[in-house]
Amino acid sequence: MSKHLRHRAIALAFLVLPAAAVLAQQMPPAPGTQERPQGSGISREISFPKIAEGKWTGPRLADGQPDISGHWSNTIANHNNFTDPQGGIINDPSPRAQRPGGPREERAPSRISDPADGQLPFQSWAAEKVREFQANFNNPIKPEYVEPLARCAPGGVPKSFYWHGYEIRQYPGHVLFMFNNGYRLILLGGRPHLPERLKLWNGDSRGYWEGNTLIVSARNLNGKALFGRSGEFFSENATVDERFTFANDGKRYNYVAVITDPTVFTRPFTVTIPARRYTEADTPNGWHYEASPANYDGKALLHERHERICHENNGGFGSPAVISIPGQKTN
Repeated sequence: MSKHLRHRAIALAFLVLPAAAVLAQQMPPAPGTQERPQGSGISREISFPKIAEGKWTGPRLADGQPDISGHWSNTIANHNNFTDPQGGIINDPSPRAQRPGGPREERAPSRISDPADGQLPFQSWAAEKVREFQANFNNPIKPEYVEPLARCAPGGVPKSFYWHGYEIRQYPGHVLFMFNNGYRLILLGGRPHLPERLKLWNGDSRGYWEGNTLIVSARNLNGKALFGRSGEFFSENATVDERFTFANDGKRYNYVAVITDPTVFTRPFTVTIPARRYTEADTPNGWHYEASPANYDGKALLHERHERICHENNGGFGSPAVISIPGQKTN
């Protein structure tokens, strides 16, 4: 095997092994949920409970915020497929592709909760652009067919909430999301947004608490992040209005966001993503809960997040079965 192929094989092993390592680490379903038949460690359930907005009865921090700090992860699937979360990578011929688990009705619903058909209300030109991406994703002959995460770009909104687990930390007047490909800081207290000309991968977020719900306005998005390996997108003119509604027992929350972008879509639409909290009682794994126990100077045991080092061409896009490597024969 050539040196180039050897390095590629090692990189692919690091991509596949963490996901494979969690296949056997199944959690019991939360009340009101339904386990996915033959579900993997990534896809934990096919339905999830609705969390009502209302009064917060759980613990609070010194500045009055509901205490929701800790490790979290979505419960449906990763970013392979946005509208069919457990349906696998679209058009992927590779044996390593996640295969759909049974009929469509036995898989998790679309992350699009409005419109009712679970599909994005694209303008015709934008829908064609997505189809072109999906047709070329597994053999990306142009840079625009490469999913940005494969180039270590930030996940963006809303993809960061279903790309590995993440940690929430809270500080006076701030809520910090720590993803393994960047971070997102939400400023509380009515401060104005950044000037419109400043565009960011994760946008500029301003929020406030209303009972058990963190209400956030995300603006100043640069429109470069995709919704997933299925290629859906919005433009830099998009606005995202989010509601993070937390259960009072601190075990779950639901993310509901209304995305408006008249440049790309015919109407606003709603994204819904469930999340589950992880604690020291859970076994760390390579997807939802990337943490290791640590003890500092005899203090209480901490579970620190791993630092994930990203590098380009690590197998995060395309299919090794169809990508041509210069100077090498393909099967």
